Amino acid sequence: MKGNITRRGKASWRVKYDLGPDPVTGKRKIAYKTIRGTRADAEKELRALLYRQDKGIAIEPSRATLSEYLDGWLADTAPRTVAPKALERYRGLVKHQIRPHLGAVVLQKLRPADIDSWLHTLGNSSLSVRSIRHAHGVLRTALNHAVAVELVERNVCAAIKPPAPERKEIETLTANQISDALKRLEGHWIYPVAALALGTGARRGEIAALRWADIDLDGATVRIERSLEETKEGLRVKAPKTAAGRRTVSLPAFTVAALREHRRETLELRLKLGAGPLPAEHAVFGCIDGAMPAPYTISNRWRHAVKARKLPKVTFHALRHSHASALIAAGLDVVSVSRRLGHANPALTLSVYSHLFTNKDTDAAAAMDAALESQF
Repeated sequence: MKGNITRRGKASWRVKYDLGPDPVTGKRKIAYKTIRGTRADAEKELRALLYRQDKGIAIEPSRATLSEYLDGWLADTAPRTVAPKALERYRGLVKHQIRPHLGAVVLQKLRPADIDSWLHTLGNSSLSVRSIRHAHGVLRTALNHAVAVELVERNVCAAIKPPAPERKEIETLTANQISDALKRLEGHWIYPVAALALGTGARRGEIAALRWADIDLDGATVRIERSLEETKEGLRVKAPKTAAGRRTVSLPAFTVAALREHRRETLELRLKLGAGPLPAEHAVFGCIDGAMPAPYTISNRWRHAVKARKLPKVTFHALRHSHASALIAAGLDVVSVSRRLGHANPALTLSVYSHLFTNKDTDAAAAMDAALESQF
């Protein structure tokens, strides 16, 4: 391996080095790199380049822009590892938040300062902190792949942290509000759906994907193994992101009662219409033909019920938070709460509900006082 250094300006040097023979043509390939600084800086860079080339870890120079790289990554790599719905969000963030600001930069010339300036620009826009963090996460994921396939030496996005997440108050219903809401919802289509959400903490997509085969009313359990999501191509059933998402959850009595009544009404309707018995594969909250309800249908009907039945103005997802809040208030440990919610690990549960667990700290102090009281 050979190389040489040529002065380009007062503090600029051109490093020329041999990349070896082209694997296709057999012709030797020469690369150039401009170094700003002293000759000693250029010599140090040349030694590093030759060392990496000798060890087979050299990054071949490329003029490809970040925009060009992201085009290929979104078309070929991301679809193999990202769910369709998430991929739609990735493409939107690349199109609107990444490409307009950084797309023209040569991938191999992208620096931490560029990332810092980009985040500063997004921060001065009307974009939410949540969206900025998502954009940063997409770019970081894309550049991780660039490092893996040796297009760049390091992920410059990892060097600059995005803005800290905003802490928003989690929407929940109190025990009294839960009881009142269930009474007000009786007779409404959303009633058994809400009873299941409040009784299990299941996500909207998980509830939409449930079949009667997944529910054991006699054993008072529900088996959650899939979720329904909406994409531009239509509805799609998907598996949980992690093994913890696949779980069996016990049902409280009020949820069992609501589901029994819902099943009876569904069966009666099918018989009246001549559709026959209720198949095990029939969606629990689906149409008469057994099709699963779109998740947005559940949200829309919840919003309608909130207005019509004069309920607290919270989102449907707040029912999941209300379930978790009730478990924590009852003294259930974080591991049990995490398993019931289908979180990947208890740390995730704590990150969301830590403020509720800290309310129990006075109980811990009281317990220690009681344990030591007899010693004094």
